[in-house]
Amino acid sequence: MNFENITFEIKYKTGIIKINRPDKLNALNHKTLVELKTIFTSIKDDDNIDVMVITGTGEKAFVAGADISELNKCDGETGEKFALEGQEVFNLIENLGKPVIAAVNGFALGGGCELALACHIRLASTNAKFSQPEVNLGIIPGYGGTQRLTRIINTGRAAELILTGDMIDAAEAYRIGLVSKIYNPDELMNKAVELADKIGSKGQDAVRMALKAIIAAGEMHRADGLKYEARLFGNCCGTEDFKEGTKAFLEKRKPEFKK
Repeated sequence: MNFENITFEIKYKTGIIKINRPDKLNALNHKTLVELKTIFTSIKDDDNIDVMVITGTGEKAFVAGADISELNKCDGETGEKFALEGQEVFNLIENLGKPVIAAVNGFALGGGCELALACHIRLASTNAKFSQPEVNLGIIPGYGGTQRLTRIINTGRAAELILTGDMIDAAEAYRIGLVSKIYNPDELMNKAVELADKIGSKGQDAVRMALKAIIAAGEMHRADGLKYEARLFGNCCGTEDFKEGTKAFLEKRKPEFKK
């Protein structure tokens, strides 16, 4: 597939997407969202890809928000459609059924921060910056920021960031649990791919069922979530990977999961 605003490659069984608009700090315009929707839809059921990594081209930005030149044209009706378009793409990422790792290599502002929030794991370079600055434009986050940021960090801190539009650095993002690791810029992508390869080496039925349970934790009542976990646990017990994993443990060897 040929794209104008993103690049895509596969390394072993890891898919790597780069938002490729460095002259616009990788801002998300309509065309970029369409291309992201196209690629994530195409890989959802692709057995050749176990894990995804998404990052930005260049040294300055992961994604520096939505394209303001498009946003500026919105009114009440078209503004809602604008938000729903981004939400559709980010919901697709969150519910891909495969782990998605954000390698945040610079500014992750507005829609860029929301893109990172839609990913399951966030790694950052030391020069990463995060912000939901929409209030400075007289709007609110529209691509899921009010919902996901509140789930990922505590409600009070999420409210402070959203209501002030303040920007935080990688160290603060790590402190509040927004990112799980920080690396030097020249290490970030290698570490993201290493993590993807590590996840890819596990039993993929278990990885995908665990991911379903993790996502459900933010959406279900605890009692329902526990029942769902038990059901998925039972599903795992019926897989070839389960048989191989437990057999390998008893035989004191490394499991050979299906690929």
